[in-house]
Amino acid sequence: MDSHVHLQHERFDADRDEVIERAAEAGIERLLVPGWDLPSSEAALRLAERHAPLVDAAVGVHPHHAAAMDEAAWRRLAELVVDPRCRAVGEIGLDLFRNLSAPEVQREAFARQLALAADAGRPVLVHDRDAHAEVSAALLGWAGRPGHAARGVLHAFSGDAAMAGRLSGAGFLISFALPVAFRSAAGPRAAAAALPVGRFLVETDAPYLGPDRERRNEPVTSLRVVAELARLRQVEPSSLVAPVRAAYTALVS
Repeated sequence: MDSHVHLQHERFDADRDEVIERAAEAGIERLLVPGWDLPSSEAALRLAERHAPLVDAAVGVHPHHAAAMDEAAWRRLAELVVDPRCRAVGEIGLDLFRNLSAPEVQREAFARQLALAADAGRPVLVHDRDAHAEVSAALLGWAGRPGHAARGVLHAFSGDAAMAGRLSGAGFLISFALPVAFRSAAGPRAAAAALPVGRFLVETDAPYLGPDRERRNEPVTSLRVVAELARLRQVEPSSLVAPVRAAYTALVS
């Protein structure tokens, strides 16, 4: 599984079908493609339709693009969320590192999209950069709504084991990308070793988060992530396949 890959990104325009074919040939069974604004969300839905059942789509507005949303755009996003091709709401969240949209605008967009997801019964795919406490509080509050069964993923997790444990206990999945292989990622590595089986996913965030700044990432890198998680957990990579598959299937069902 690659639970977070931006296949609609322009860096895949020249060879998108080949990238998808390589993933399938490598044994990757599902690819979840999130949007980051309205056009990319619509593109994700088209990819899911064209490449079903391999590709699933999510729709959402990344915190970087929150300031571009007006009321007409919010109405359109609400339509996309209930589209039958949509499996999740994302990529949403907070990015208090770059602040490409003002923090208050990000917070409002995050809250509105959590509400859309709850109303439609969709899980959420959450971006969190330099906002661990705020994101955790928002998700725990969202999970605590009466009559609401929260589902969601902390994408490219960058927090620590304690944060992962709290959110996992509230029903969220923790997703790891290639940076979990870097010794500098002490928090995610500790979380990856400690989480119960079935409470985490793997992803690439392709074309981002590749092995270096020059090379484009793509879904086959998720196999390297599985290998690193297995090493951290001192198990065979094959033992992680079934629980990751089950967690992903439950997320998007």
